Amino acid sequence: MRAERLVTTLLLLQRHGRVTAGQLAEHTGVSVPTARRDLESLSSAGVPVYAQPGRGGGWELVGGARTDLSGLAEAEVQAIFLLVGAAGDGPHPPALLSALRKLVRAIPAPFRETADIASSALLIDDSGWGAEAREPAPIHADTVRTAIVKRRCLEVSYLDSAGRQSERLIEPWGLVLKDGTRYVVAGTTRGHRLLRLDRITAAQLSAQPAGPPPTDLPSLWAEAVTTVEARRSMVSATVLVERRALAATRRHFGRHLLVVEDREPGEPSSIPGHEPPTEAIVTAHTVLALAEQLAGWGSVLTVTGPPAVQDELARIGRALVESYGSTASPGED
Repeated sequence: MRAERLVTTLLLLQRHGRVTAGQLAEHTGVSVPTARRDLESLSSAGVPVYAQPGRGGGWELVGGARTDLSGLAEAEVQAIFLLVGAAGDGPHPPALLSALRKLVRAIPAPFRETADIASSALLIDDSGWGAEAREPAPIHADTVRTAIVKRRCLEVSYLDSAGRQSERLIEPWGLVLKDGTRYVVAGTTRGHRLLRLDRITAAQLSAQPAGPPPTDLPSLWAEAVTTVEARRSMVSATVLVERRALAATRRHFGRHLLVVEDREPGEPSSIPGHEPPTEAIVTAHTVLALAEQLAGWGSVLTVTGPPAVQDELARIGRALVESYGSTASPGED
């Protein structure tokens, strides 16, 4: 790719101080005229590269081999290597290691030691306490990344949430890691879709080029999240939450809990010495799922409606009594 050649050209100029078009062509595997055009393009773009004519001449960087081509401040270098140190699910891929080696050569010598320390100073373990470690990246992750970078379509075999397999041609636009699960944001004949990477059972680069990606992928992802969350909020229940449990229920239900009327802690109550419960709306994708989540909160949370959710809670309660009601010790009431 031309962008990669231009980066390589800059690094060669920094390392050697002066190179000829012939030397550059040999190193990058292109013709001498192409290498010369690359050098001229850098100069036209404002990079301080100039030609030195005559015997022993060539192309040089203004300022010589000690120019900081990266343009990075020390804090920025540390931030990059901290991120790299925490990236991936195991050994880094060869392309990343190669890029790091080039970047290390490009940054000023005083920054190199701090970059090396930063690369191993941050470790991320995103599994919860008591939970199994996260699974490594799905086996087709590299193929998807390649398709995104090379702007190629992908032929994939995909299992949907119901276990049905289909063959699809997609235009992968980006990868998103959300709560330990990787998603592919992709264009399809039916518009943009979110595909779980671990449900792609086969992936192959297509000869068909992909169209231009969306200009604002974060906004597209935010829109998709809103759509998915709406599907997971088809059923609602009105609840009264004791003040002492409000913070915990908010953490648990997240955007699926909406406080109807809230009071600041310590605000005067109509009943002296008593903090009245807070009314809220809790949502889920089915009545059963909603009742199962609410049942675990016991008496700190009271469901005032609708009847369908109350009936499901009563059924769960009866099932628990049938299973555990006879386990009381002799003599206990």
